[in-house]
Amino acid sequence: MFTGIIQSQGRVVDRKGLGLVIEAPLARVRVGDSIAVNGVCLTAVRVTGSARQRRFSFDLSQETLDCTTLGGWVPGRPVNLEPALRAGDPLGGHVVQGHVDGVGRLLSRRAKDGWSLLTIGFPPSFRHFFVHKGSVAVDGISLTVLNPARGRFDVAVIAHTERVTTLGQARVGDLMNLEADMIAKQVAALMALWRKR
Repeated sequence: MFTGIIQSQGRVVDRKGLGLVIEAPLARVRVGDSIAVNGVCLTAVRVTGSARQRRFSFDLSQETLDCTTLGGWVPGRPVNLEPALRAGDPLGGHVVQGHVDGVGRLLSRRAKDGWSLLTIGFPPSFRHFFVHKGSVAVDGISLTVLNPARGRFDVAVIAHTERVTTLGQARVGDLMNLEADMIAKQVAALMALWRKR
């Protein structure tokens, strides 16, 4: 489980077949631990290097490649990282599972006074998951949904978040991993069952 509060940025150093290697200054991660990499929950299968700069290797599944942006990653790409939540850690964002629901696209970004307004497009099948002032994880970052409409929603991103995550480098047209709020998904599933009765 994660909270969508990014703890570090890393970069892809290798991505071949069903393998991924990330380099980042994450000290507390060991073999077998889970890390959200741009919102995708992955298990570290190998850890090398010093505490200042470590390399983490991950084995991937075809499902992960099919449902996320990961299949298009190349060496040098920056990524958001969050180790799994531990008992006693603060819940600063919202409950994030690291189970990406699908891929969205950055449609526009508008600079404001000290913050930015991003508009993100999403697949039509997601329309029941987004409500105004609800939660969403975008590339693993906990954000608040604003003005959801058919196939799109806005998020307000403060300057600090742009600095410490990949959102500051995101460009219009970029693909992004989206994870809808877990409670919204459960309610939508229950309502769908109720309608079938």
